Amino acid sequence: MPKDLRTYFDELLEKRPTDVVVVDREVDPRYEACAIVEKFERENKFPLVFFKNIKGSKFPLVINLGATYERLALALGSPTVPQMVKDLAHREHNPLPVKEVSTKDAPVKELVLKGEDADLDFLPILTHNEGDAGSYINAAALICKERGTNAVNVGIYRHQKQGKKQLGLMINPANHGNYIRAEYEDHNEPMEVALAIGHHPALNMAAVSKQAGVGQELEVAGAFLGEPLEVIKAETVNLMVPARCEIVIEGVVPPKKRQHEGPFGEWPHYYYKEGEQPYIEVTAITMRKNPIYQSIHSAHFEHNIIGAAPRLGSLFRRIQEAVPSLTGVNMPISGAARAHCYISVKKRAEGEPKQAALAAFVTDPNIKLVIVVDDDIDVFNETQVLWALAMRFQADRDLVIIPNIIGSHLNPTAYGHNRMEKGPMETKLIFDATKPLPPYDFPKEAKAPEEVMKRVDLAKDTRAYDPAKDNKVMIGKD
Repeated sequence: MPKDLRTYFDELLEKRPTDVVVVDREVDPRYEACAIVEKFERENKFPLVFFKNIKGSKFPLVINLGATYERLALALGSPTVPQMVKDLAHREHNPLPVKEVSTKDAPVKELVLKGEDADLDFLPILTHNEGDAGSYINAAALICKERGTNAVNVGIYRHQKQGKKQLGLMINPANHGNYIRAEYEDHNEPMEVALAIGHHPALNMAAVSKQAGVGQELEVAGAFLGEPLEVIKAETVNLMVPARCEIVIEGVVPPKKRQHEGPFGEWPHYYYKEGEQPYIEVTAITMRKNPIYQSIHSAHFEHNIIGAAPRLGSLFRRIQEAVPSLTGVNMPISGAARAHCYISVKKRAEGEPKQAALAAFVTDPNIKLVIVVDDDIDVFNETQVLWALAMRFQADRDLVIIPNIIGSHLNPTAYGHNRMEKGPMETKLIFDATKPLPPYDFPKEAKAPEEVMKRVDLAKDTRAYDPAKDNKVMIGKD
């Protein structure tokens, strides 16, 4: 069977059943569903939560699917998170063409609603955090075409429910989707869109991957799936949509029309931004007969992790093109899995660390700070990274400051041309925490001989403390 959200659930329940919790009682879509997820988060737990009964809707809801790297690694079939990053990079470099299917093989066409029947009210759209302007669709992959080239682009943005048939559209100025929208508006033409909700994690991961140019996300989704993504023509717009989605919302973005949108809790865990934004006029909704609605826990761990994982693959591929000695990349949760990037290299020439950092900034404008370390440092172990920064870095020689460069407009400290105004620019930092190459004689790290480490087997050589056996020897008591 082709892969989709339901086949992923089957695999998750088989291999990681303790990752899933179910809520049977009726839950209010306004704050309460997300409060349950946040309660888990405050206990340092990050399960996928399946709500069977959302007040005001007949459809169940899933949230927090992408809150751990391990669940996303499972979706890719990767045994570890570091290997997932390399697998993402490799597959992204080898996209698979989409596969068009007929209506009978497209579950998303089981129910087709057009005109006045295309009503957003029956969907369990959540209000996530207490300061949000309203309910938001935030786990939808928005599909559109570049004007003139017809290149298909996919991205995930935020969509405020502004009426039964209207959704806000707020796109980061640095994202390809915004350039596409602006080009249509320059020609006073509407932009056709489709929002794909509820598919295998591969689709949303591809949607937030960082491609070098416009397009290829649907083909990258196929590469992440390990099989071509099945698509079918939309009902009211000239777009191909994923055939095995739970729900697809079709519509157009009218040019030069705006409505107040926001605020909304974003990935920095702050509310931002609000003001006049474009919007989508809904023309059709297609879905399975009994669809599962998907949301992302915005401004919390899932928002950070689901967006970081595919970016790591894109970063690995693009940095490796500039610096072949690359060995690892991580975007730690300490930087909301967006603003900080840790890179390891097997340094071959002085200057490589800065080259690697520049490639990271170009790939993902959200990155604000890069720490580059040697290949003996595990970039997924933040203690090791910060130890390297403490012991192998001196600011007068190894720090680079780059002001006035495009960054994340969602970061609360981002600025505009006038430094005191909000805008899309940030000041970037590069920390070269690598050791200098020979002939410089850098001190040797204190550790056990590697051949001895290989002989040690903790499972065989150690056991748990046993009072009956160990008290007399350890504390002199029988």
